Amino acid sequence: MTEENQPKKLCPQCSKPTVFEFRPFCSARCKQLDLGKWFNESYVIPGEETIPANDHNEE
Repeated sequence: MTEENQPKKLCPQCSKPTVFEFRPFCSARCKQLDLGKWFNESYVIPGEETIPANDHNEE
């Protein structure tokens, strides 16, 4: 499929149409905002919290 035949997708940050160069975002700004949310741990992947193997319980 060519770019013209693909359905228009929206930027997950601001809902504007995506730009091929920055996909799935519309601009470098929206791309950086999303990355910042990952760095600040605003986004998380669900799962159980694990205890690191190097922690020892001293009782």
